[in-house]
Amino acid sequence: MASTMRTSSIQPISSSPLIKTKNTSTKIVSTLSNEPSSTGKIKRLVLTQEGRTKLNPYSDREFYAYPRLVKHVDDAFISTLTNLYRERLKPQTEILDLMSSWISHLPHDVNYKRVVGHGLNAQELAKNPRLDYFVVKDLNEEQEFGFTNCSFDAVLCTVSVQYLQQPEKVFAEVFRVLKPGGVFMVSFSNRMFYEKAISAWRDGSGYSRVQLVVQYFQCVEGFTEPEVVRKLPATTNSSQQNKSPIDWIMGLFGFMSGLDPFYAVIAYRNFKPIE
Repeated sequence: MASTMRTSSIQPISSSPLIKTKNTSTKIVSTLSNEPSSTGKIKRLVLTQEGRTKLNPYSDREFYAYPRLVKHVDDAFISTLTNLYRERLKPQTEILDLMSSWISHLPHDVNYKRVVGHGLNAQELAKNPRLDYFVVKDLNEEQEFGFTNCSFDAVLCTVSVQYLQQPEKVFAEVFRVLKPGGVFMVSFSNRMFYEKAISAWRDGSGYSRVQLVVQYFQCVEGFTEPEVVRKLPATTNSSQQNKSPIDWIMGLFGFMSGLDPFYAVIAYRNFKPIE
């Protein structure tokens, strides 16, 4: 369910209030819509019921209740992602950072008109300096964002797509809130909270995970043909053999241990703009 936290006497017009993070005062702003959702058409389901299951069946809200102010991928991955954002996201655009945290990896020297964050931990989101507002919502319980149609020039999802149990509905909702020509950029590596990743992701390889995200885009009517960006680290047998058992355990549970492969799948609503 969506967050119902209140920080002032202003009454939100949605059960998912946007929380303002910049300036000195924190308040709820009534910029969400009560209009019925009008998502993009889902042509087919990608996942089986089994593929949506998690080893840890308990609430995601409980799992993410404690703030994790750590980086879940290495510096090379972050650098590649930031450079990709610099190439694809124009200044003064409006951005929705989906399943975000205390850092968005956007270029520090680029100004955007508005950056709205979404996540499950309000403390993490409040510490993110790039966010103008944020909303707390569990997308595995409720897939409707609550924003008006065509609200954003870009939607980002960084190292979190593996946790979506209803990805078809979420991608359709992303399509709805994107402006025509708007871009959806989904990036990920081989890191995950293993017990919280869906079965279809846990059991896959780097290649199959890329194809899975491609299918998420393809199952929604209106997205352009997905583009795949890969940057795989140069690995050697010695570098793998030198990994300690702690490195392997940290990697299994989503913490940093170096040599993170970079994957991004990118598509646009209706058409790709001509530069």
